[in-house]
Amino acid sequence: MLLGESEGFVSCECGRQHWGAHGAAGLLLTDPRRGVLLQHRAGWTHHGSTWALPGGAVLPGETPAEAATREAEEETTVPPEAVRVLSSSVEDHGTWCYTTVLATVRHEVEPRVANEESAALHWVLPDEVEAYELHRDFAAAWPTLRSQLDRQLVLVVDAANMVGARPDGWWHDRAGAAARLRDRLAVLAGRGAGAPRLGLDLGEHWCWWPRVVLVTEGRARGVADVAGVEVEEAPGDGDDTVVRTVAQVRASRPRDHVVVVTADRELRGRVREHGCTLLGPAELWSVLDEADRA
Repeated sequence: MLLGESEGFVSCECGRQHWGAHGAAGLLLTDPRRGVLLQHRAGWTHHGSTWALPGGAVLPGETPAEAATREAEEETTVPPEAVRVLSSSVEDHGTWCYTTVLATVRHEVEPRVANEESAALHWVLPDEVEAYELHRDFAAAWPTLRSQLDRQLVLVVDAANMVGARPDGWWHDRAGAAARLRDRLAVLAGRGAGAPRLGLDLGEHWCWWPRVVLVTEGRARGVADVAGVEVEEAPGDGDDTVVRTVAQVRASRPRDHVVVVTADRELRGRVREHGCTLLGPAELWSVLDEADRA
């Protein structure tokens, strides 16, 4: 078998050999109705005849999320556009790392074995995963991964409070300032950020791709949605719309992580009652600056 520049085994500091010169990634894909997609690895592969995730080596210049969705398409025919990436968790050995990319289907898909690396593909309900003969590393990681299955990070941003934290001329053009903020939030939604930077106490090894809700009011109205950012126009006070948005998320998807961005003391108290995490405008501006530099 001919090997590409990203393929081959790496002798790791942990004393084991791992596949992928630039690391490897796997896709933990969830269908809320059918469970998670597991791959029965062909007997000739590394740790063959065990059940794990579709995935493989990360190519040079490729992100782990790109690698996981590309490899999943090559092995299962599930196209990347049918997958919504929610989060990722990385096991970093220093000389090598493996990233599990957690995602959900955008619509129903029918995976099929597409190459010789797979013996079978099964949708498996989470309660039944441990009954399978799992790859040892996946078995060790599964309890932690399971706790975050199909959970989104919903980032609810108080636009007025956020734009007011930076003097960029917003007082002359509040709609323009809100639109600029929206565009920077869209970059964040597309690239993701570390869990601690977004207010989640899950550890540095977790990264999240947020669903962003930007709440506008007053002269900042008229800003349209863009990919990755939903704009909610407050009919009156923006605080009431923030609270209503949070309550709707909690009612429809109670397991989701909800982070509210505002410095308003009264609003922070109101959303705390819904079990939200709070992030200050300065903290989010710092995250946006990092996303722009990435």
